[in-house]
Amino acid sequence: MPSEKVLEQKKQAVVEIADALKAAQAGVLVDYRGLTVEEDTQLRNNLRAANVKYFVAKNTLIRFAAKQVGLDNLEEVLSGPTALAVSEEDPVAPAKILSDFAKDHEVLEIKSGFMDGAVMSLDEIKTLAATPSKETLIAKMMGSLNSPVSSLVRLLNTIVEGGEEISDLIAKKAGEAAPAEEAKEESPAEEVKEEAAAEETAEAAPAEEVPAEETKEETPAEEEKEDAPAEDAPAE
Repeated sequence: MPSEKVLEQKKQAVVEIADALKAAQAGVLVDYRGLTVEEDTQLRNNLRAANVKYFVAKNTLIRFAAKQVGLDNLEEVLSGPTALAVSEEDPVAPAKILSDFAKDHEVLEIKSGFMDGAVMSLDEIKTLAATPSKETLIAKMMGSLNSPVSSLVRLLNTIVEGGEEISDLIAKKAGEAAPAEEAKEESPAEEVKEEAAAEETAEAAPAEEVPAEETKEETPAEEEKEDAPAEDAPAE
C-alpha cells in the first residue's frame, strides 16, 4: 500500500495537472513511444519556443484531473504512454506544432485534444492545426492596418524629396480648383436674373397687342362709310 508521502505527491500532481487543464485555452494528448532522446528534445524545444507546456504524466493522474475540470471524455484515450501539451496563450499552437512534428516523425501519435473545455475529435485537431498561428494572424492584421499609413508616409517623402517643384504643383492645383468653385457658386444668381428678365418681357407683351385689337374693332365702321356713297349714286 502506498505511503502517505506517495499519496500526497500523487494528490499534488493531480492538482497541478487539473490547474494546467483549466488554465489552458487548448491542449493535445500524444503517445510519444518510439521517439529518440534527440527527437524528444527537439519536440520540447519547438513547444517551449511557442510557450506551450509539455509534460508526461501517468494516465491515472490525468484521468482524475480531467474529471475535476469536466473533460471526462479524455478517459477513452488514456492508455499507453501519454504526454500532454497545453497553451494558455495560443489555442492553435499545440495542435499545429505536434501535427507538423508528426509529419516527419510518424511514431508520434496524436490521441485527442480539447479546446475551451470541450474534447475535440482527431479531425477537429487537424482542422485546428491548419489554422494560421496567433502570431501569423496578428502580423497579417498589422500589415493591413499599416498599409494606409505606409502610403501616407511615401506621399510625404515624395513631397519632401520633390521640394519646391512638388509644393508649387500642389499650390497650382489648389489655385485652379478655387475659381471653378467660385464660378459654380455664382451661376445660380445669374440664372435668377435671367428668369426675372424673362418674366418682365412676358408681362409687357399683352400691352403691345392692345392697338391691334382696337384696329380690328374699327374695321366694320370703315366698311359702312365706304358702302354709303355707292347706295346714293342712282339719285344723281
